[in-house]
Order: sequence, then structure tokens, then C-alpha cells
Amino acid sequence: MWPIEERPVPQGDVPGEWYSPTQPFPTRPPAYARQAITPDELIDFTPALRAEALQAVKMYRMGPMFLPPVLSKVGGPLAALTIGTLGGGTNWPGASYDPETHTVFAQAANAGVSALGLVEPPPGYSDMRYLAGQAGREFRINDGPGFGSAADAPKISEAQARLAAVTGKAPAQPAAPAAPAAGRAAPPAGGGGGLTIQGLSLVKPPYGVLSAINLDRGELVWQVPHGDTPDAVRNHPALKGLNIPKTGQQGSVGLTVTKTLVILGDPQVTTTPEHPRGAMLRAYEKATGKQVGAVWMPAPQSGSPMTYSVDGKQFIVVAISGGSYSGEYVAFSLPAGETRTNQGG
Repeated sequence: MWPIEERPVPQGDVPGEWYSPTQPFPTRPPAYARQAITPDELIDFTPALRAEALQAVKMYRMGPMFLPPVLSKVGGPLAALTIGTLGGGTNWPGASYDPETHTVFAQAANAGVSALGLVEPPPGYSDMRYLAGQAGREFRINDGPGFGSAADAPKISEAQARLAAVTGKAPAQPAAPAAPAAGRAAPPAGGGGGLTIQGLSLVKPPYGVLSAINLDRGELVWQVPHGDTPDAVRNHPALKGLNIPKTGQQGSVGLTVTKTLVILGDPQVTTTPEHPRGAMLRAYEKATGKQVGAVWMPAPQSGSPMTYSVDGKQFIVVAISGGSYSGEYVAFSLPAGETRTNQGG
């Protein structure tokens, strides 16, 4: 298809680690989501917020893609700042391919900031010399996804018990997470998790995007923000009086492609003058990215939408859930007697 080039990448400073001097970079298509944090990508709603962000990142290492974790130091750097490594780009719901136009349509999370630092664990805890952590803070265990979710799950993980044994301290009881507001499926910090500035994402919008990529030419055909501006941004006191364009939302959702449309739901809930608290299922023109319709849902999308037909009537069904709203499938169709001129759209 197109050449893949080996290019130099940043090297790390962790003793005993080996770093590849290069990594493979596709030359086409272009990146459709953030791949690194630079000063140009930092929040810029106001000069004061931007100045605060520039001050905050002085304690971290920034660099291009493939930036490795750093040995955390109290005087800095505390960690390496990366984006898209854990919760960015197109995640497990994936993308959709249109065989007629040879175009891939993909939603991407664009504000997933991660701070990656390494510290020496307590003696006797691990045979690894360094583990994830931050200098100046007490070493702690970050249990894997799903731990403690079963009704009969142990109160502490095996790793927590081992840490307690070598430190002589009672194992920390995991605090019950605060119940998110109904329908919330993603952190409310202005569109992104990780480091924040006064509760706003460290990086500027868009926080989430929908892109069309032509695979014949390897080109980005169009890209638009996906999702309403989060409530934490619209209602933030530091942004009062500002006219903030649609920012999109951090989060990963799948989509479906029809004859004329791209259909997907919001990954977060919002409350706007146009709709009560909830999320929207949106339809975009496949050729241009223009939003041509949206319907309200009581919770964010949690499973990819699909389309089907019953007795000649087309339906769109999507899974929704989040916060205190239990999961369910919701199906939509056009009102009786209403049809579209573009069949299959």
C-alpha cells in the first residue's frame, strides 16, 4: 500500500531497560487522533488557564509518540506525559468500513492523558526493580480492571496482601467508588481523564472526533467533533461568558454505516437547553460529516449500533448504560408514514 518508515524515537532513562532506537511509522493515512502532548495541544480557553497548564507540565517529560516511562524523581520529571496510550484513539468498539466508497469511519477519544512514571517498590515485594508509581508518594497497588466486581470477591487483592506483608502495614481497604450521576459513562473532567486544570482537561478540544478516511488515497476526507460540549466545560465558572464551540467528548463508541449515513451515540451524558440530561444518538452524512439528525437517549451508548429491517421498515438498535442506569437495548425507527428518498439511509 504505502511505505512504512523506521524513524528515531525518544529514549528512556530507566537503568537496565533497553529501548529500540526506531519505531515503524505509516506514511499514509495521516493520524486522525492526538498521538502526543506538546505545548501547542494544551488548554487555551483563557490565558490564565493556559499559563496554569504550562506551569503544571514543567514537572513532566513531554515528547512525540513512543515516549517511554521515566524514572520518577521528586524534583522532576515526575512522569512522562502521553496521550492515547490507555484510553485514546479508536478503542475496542472499532470502526466501520464502507465497501462502496472504500472509506473507513472511526470515532476516536482525543483527550486521554496518562502520566507514566516508575519507582522502586518496597523491598521484598517484587522481583522487578521498578514498578508504576510516583516519587514522593507512598507506593500503592493499582488493581486490574474488574477486581472486586463480583459479589463474593475478596476485600483486598493478592497484590495488596503481599504489599501489606512486606511493609508491615495493614492493607488499605479499597474505598467504595462514588456513584456517578445517572448515565455518566466517562470522567467529567472537561472531556478527559488524567491530569486536569481546575477540573478541565489538560489538552484543548476536540475531546472526541469522528473521521472519514479514504483507503484508496490514504487521505482524511473529513473530521468533526462528536458529542456535545461536556457540562463540566459549559458550566465552568472560569469559562463564564465565553462562546465555546462544540468540543466533542472523550470516550470510545462504535458506529454503523448505512447507504447514506454514519450513526453513533454519545459516550457521555449532558444537559443542554435542547434536551434533558441524557445522551444523543447522532446521524451524520456519510459524504460530508454534516450532522443531519439526533435523537435523545437516557444514557450513553455502551454497545455499537446496528440496523435491521422488519416488514420493509428500517430500525436502528443500540445498547445504552452508565452510572445508575442499568443496561438495555433501545430501538428507533422513523414515524409511521414517514419515508426517506435515499433508500437504505
